[in-house]
Amino acid sequence: MMDGRDPKQKIAATWSPLGTDCEWGEVTRQYVAYLQKQPHFKLRLSTEVEGIAKNPDGSWRVTSKNLKDGSRQSVDAKFVFIGAGGGALHLLQKSGIPEGDDYGGFPVGGSFLINDNPDVATLHLAKAYGKASVGSPPMSVPHLDTRVIGGKRAILFGPFATFSTKFLKEGSYLDLLSSTTSSNVWPMVRVGIDEFPLVEYLAGQLMLSDDDRIAALREYFPKAKKDEWRLWQAGQRVQIIKRDADKGGVLKLGTEIVNARDGSIAALLGASPGASTAAPIMLQVLEKVFPKNVATPEWQAKIREIVPSYGTKLNDDPERVAQEWAATSTALQLPTPPRIDRSVLKPVPVSGTVLNSNATPVTEPVHDLAP
Repeated sequence: MMDGRDPKQKIAATWSPLGTDCEWGEVTRQYVAYLQKQPHFKLRLSTEVEGIAKNPDGSWRVTSKNLKDGSRQSVDAKFVFIGAGGGALHLLQKSGIPEGDDYGGFPVGGSFLINDNPDVATLHLAKAYGKASVGSPPMSVPHLDTRVIGGKRAILFGPFATFSTKFLKEGSYLDLLSSTTSSNVWPMVRVGIDEFPLVEYLAGQLMLSDDDRIAALREYFPKAKKDEWRLWQAGQRVQIIKRDADKGGVLKLGTEIVNARDGSIAALLGASPGASTAAPIMLQVLEKVFPKNVATPEWQAKIREIVPSYGTKLNDDPERVAQEWAATSTALQLPTPPRIDRSVLKPVPVSGTVLNSNATPVTEPVHDLAP
């Protein structure tokens, strides 16, 4: 990141030696392998849910199709959780619960420049994040990342926004149209009007040339060679559009749990429902769908066994943060984080250029952490 850069350029950065990353595919394989040993678990791959209907007794019948042989099967369940990423909105709408009428979706994709040349990939071992361009959404924060994919090290840079009417990477171009109903069409129109800067941002991203992307990369990697990088399509995210009494509709950039009043079905909507949000999302599902159970001593004890800090606002308790951080580091076999005396934190004003996809000069406060 520094090689080839103008030595007179001022750079502001915050660095932590404790950053870690995981290959989530491997984590998922280990997790599912454990579940498969349990007596009441079944994993069905290459399967697409076609319908969700409520039975007379209040349970749900979920019908699905095997995409390899065309066979169909159904399952009756007292509780259904829809965690299908971009496909969640369609499945929520199939359930017919009135809570789902408040929601629409807006698909946004992302692409990255990738370089898996070992001579280049070994030069960088970090996740370096910059600042999003003015007017761009939070998901567009540019970053230069080291990734290990299938045991092979690579460097990714992006994201660059893409647009498709598909809700899933391998979905249908009719996904957006088929999700539009009489209940959510007006909120979607209102968001299109109110969020016009976002529309302009997407249009600008779609018009980027290969040279434009390489120029953005060189803000982070000055000596990047164009012929060593290729564009890779990551996937689709479906942003939440929610009906609003005052504005008509609002765009929500995070995730949201939608559940039926009787607690028999819940869905996770929104962008990036991944590893960074999975644990708190599941705790929220338990609290919203099974509030009486969560309030019992038995459930409280089990939850705290899994999440010792449950119920503690860690922002207000530095000592508890240190305890949890140390416990996590031990469990994951990571270096134990140093104890930081908050009294030694002192602001140090720095004027310069923060690494940014558009090299916008900004003044950023940083903190000098005394040992």
